[in-house]
Amino acid sequence: MSNITLKGNAVNTIGTLPSVGTTVRDFALVDSGLNVKTLQSFEGKKKVFNIFPSIDTPTCASSARKFNEEASALDNTVVINVSKDLPFALGRFCAAEGLNNVETLSDFRSSFGDDYEVSITDSPLKGLLSRAVIVTDADNKVVYTEQVAEIADEPDYAAALAALK
Repeated sequence: MSNITLKGNAVNTIGTLPSVGTTVRDFALVDSGLNVKTLQSFEGKKKVFNIFPSIDTPTCASSARKFNEEASALDNTVVINVSKDLPFALGRFCAAEGLNNVETLSDFRSSFGDDYEVSITDSPLKGLLSRAVIVTDADNKVVYTEQVAEIADEPDYAAALAALK
């Protein structure tokens, strides 16, 4: 269980992020066109999983924008934004913001949050995903993780992107 905070108040997740060196689990997430995307959909690419509670909060929106900006310069890499938001809301946000360099996928009907151990188990955010970053190589091996200690804070973009080099 990861102990994190939301504006200083204790929040817990179901577990801890996958360890560096392990292989990430498969998933079935939904894009804005209601198509299912799996790990196989991104085969052979390095992956940055930008996981957050909801795109409709300032910090989550900032992280999506920042990773979108940085993603255009990355070779053989895909940034995958993941939240429990409905696919329609994610699609609307990306269209309005012009986010074309990231995949934004919904965990609204999958077990991603539990499988990657980022589901929040208590607090007003119970059932949503914590703010975390998981970076893998092209073979799906974890090379970097960050469970952001304070949900209202942004992740360490530089560290996540450096792990891809």
